[in-house]
Amino acid sequence: MKPLIILPGLLFMACAIPGAAQQTKVLTADRHNEYGLVYSLPITALEVKVTAVKETRIAGPYAKYAKKYLANDHIIAETGEMWTLQSVEVRPYGAVDSESQYLMQLKPGSTTFISVAQDGMILSINAEAQAPAAPESTPDVAPARPLNGKEYLKYVDEDFIASQSAAKQAEMLAENIMEVRDAHISLTRGTADNMPTDGRQLELMLNSLRDQEQAMTAAFTGSAYSETVSRTFSFVPEEDGEEILFRFSDFKGFCAPNDYAGAPVRIKVNITAQGELPVDDKGQEKQIPKDAVRYCIPGEAQVSLSFDGKTLYNRELEFAQFGVIFGLSPSLFTDKKEPSYAIFNPVTGGLREIGSVQ
Repeated sequence: MKPLIILPGLLFMACAIPGAAQQTKVLTADRHNEYGLVYSLPITALEVKVTAVKETRIAGPYAKYAKKYLANDHIIAETGEMWTLQSVEVRPYGAVDSESQYLMQLKPGSTTFISVAQDGMILSINAEAQAPAAPESTPDVAPARPLNGKEYLKYVDEDFIASQSAAKQAEMLAENIMEVRDAHISLTRGTADNMPTDGRQLELMLNSLRDQEQAMTAAFTGSAYSETVSRTFSFVPEEDGEEILFRFSDFKGFCAPNDYAGAPVRIKVNITAQGELPVDDKGQEKQIPKDAVRYCIPGEAQVSLSFDGKTLYNRELEFAQFGVIFGLSPSLFTDKKEPSYAIFNPVTGGLREIGSVQ
């Protein structure tokens, strides 16, 4: 196996593209590639998906009259947003390491093949393998029913619009609410002048009255609606330490790491085990075979995320960059009588499975 040189300009092309679907490519030795198969090993990156709930509060234009006309002093006094962190999901994935590209040199007539991901990361030798999903950016989830605080205007008349007095408008709006409530009671008791002819029509009428009352009441008490918002962050640990992944504000939501309007969400990496080369019966480290098929023996690290004194995530994971590179003899895969196959871990580059093709 011969390491190849990667030009700096190719680094961007080697990186995983957020949202792109990974495809598997099967490479076979042929004259056009001079019977050499090129593959890469991964470094382990983290995809951190953070979900928050954003509550939008809209103050009613007649809030100061709520207690007088509705006997209700539980109102939204100011328009604004309130954000709450809901959940954190961490998914490790393999990103191509620009410094670990290798060549598997074969002879003419060899039937050995390798499967690689779209970015060249090795997946298997002499076996089919499915490429892992690439990291994806998560779009915001739109609110089911956005409000603007002016829904009540659909249920007022010309006199209300023409009035220049907020106190008079509040009085008329309160009268409308009482009329809607009376109509609702009459329908449910069956005493309305124009009763519906069937149950479906009754349900539609009651729902309409309910919507009217809620919209006009919100003009006094205010209204609020919630939506779920998700953000996805990518992070590649390089050593022990702690960094600010992003900041989060109760009033602004997600903020950049350098935006001090939010409190920091920190990601901490603590290496717990370095990858070690295998040893022989005498306890001596084994030597990498000549022209070996390279793979990674990963290390481990404890990964935690914290915010406002609380731990959001804490788990030990395997990482390629905290491991060591070893190799398998290429003769295992080119043996004409009994060739072997190997399947590798696309997250760590580790050897997941090896056996005989037959």
